[in-house]
Amino acid sequence: MPRHLSGIQPSGLPHIGNYFGAIAQHVEVSMTADPAAKDALFFIADLHALTSLHERAELEQHVRSIAASYLALGLDAERAVFFRQSDVPEVTELMWLLMTVTGMGLLERAHSYKDKTARGLHANVGLFTYPVLMAADIVIYDADVVPVGHDQIQHVEMTQDMVTHFNTAFGGEFLRRPEWRLSPTPKVPGKDGAKMSKSYGNDIWIFEEGKALKKSVNGIVTDSRPPEEPKDPDGITSYAILELFLDEAERADWRARITKGGVGYGHLKGAIIEKMDARFGEARHVYRELLESEAGMRRLEETLARGASLARPMAQTTLARCFDAVGMGNAARRLRR
Repeated sequence: MPRHLSGIQPSGLPHIGNYFGAIAQHVEVSMTADPAAKDALFFIADLHALTSLHERAELEQHVRSIAASYLALGLDAERAVFFRQSDVPEVTELMWLLMTVTGMGLLERAHSYKDKTARGLHANVGLFTYPVLMAADIVIYDADVVPVGHDQIQHVEMTQDMVTHFNTAFGGEFLRRPEWRLSPTPKVPGKDGAKMSKSYGNDIWIFEEGKALKKSVNGIVTDSRPPEEPKDPDGITSYAILELFLDEAERADWRARITKGGVGYGHLKGAIIEKMDARFGEARHVYRELLESEAGMRRLEETLARGASLARPMAQTTLARCFDAVGMGNAARRLRR
């Protein structure tokens, strides 16, 4: 199997957009991963989170929440390498090497940076150089495939450019060129109809339940059309979210009923709640146990530490190769010891 790698930011509680756009695919890959080949690596991108999150306790809490979410949702951490990004500090050293061959124009064209600053996020240097750290995350493990959503395709393409620039500058094939792969649901709509994102506050937490879940789902944008009015399913945000949970037959049934008329927005929102309870009910229990018990917290830390112990030698091998390439054999020797 080609080596897969992906990361998720602990900038907030994971939402259903994270689940359908990334986590579900990561869990599936982990189940067939080869532990000996280390062909599936998934990390919690806490360094990336610092571009927008500066509360220590909150960051620590979010890291634990992401780890618990992955394990509760079925990630096989015995087969896949699951770790905390900052536990492999070599990635920031490789980032610097990549920055020395990356043109400003490439970073200035990043859609994600423009979008986030347009929405009010502080334009710090970390946010601007985010694509370089992401590139280092990918190439330091010799990743072949990077599962992404639409908004991250450009970042992988920028990584490809950086690999080409580095290899050309130093005259060799020192870094592997990765390829992106879209998830089956690369864009999940948020409650306002735009892409679901913690940064935009339009998300629905995976493990929300009861009254809190109802309140969150009721926040999905609607219009004033009555239930009896025929509607186009493709123009309804609540249906777009519900559709994520439906099989082919259910999808055809809902679409026919909405098109004919007689389905209100309340019906759609109620169905979303039922589907979330069915899909995530058992995982909610595991999630709470991991975060609320001493044994659960110990399991989280041991899992992340084990993953880092597997990931870090891989990173050191790549970094030593790159130090040699640029003429820093002393640094390469330090890493080999």
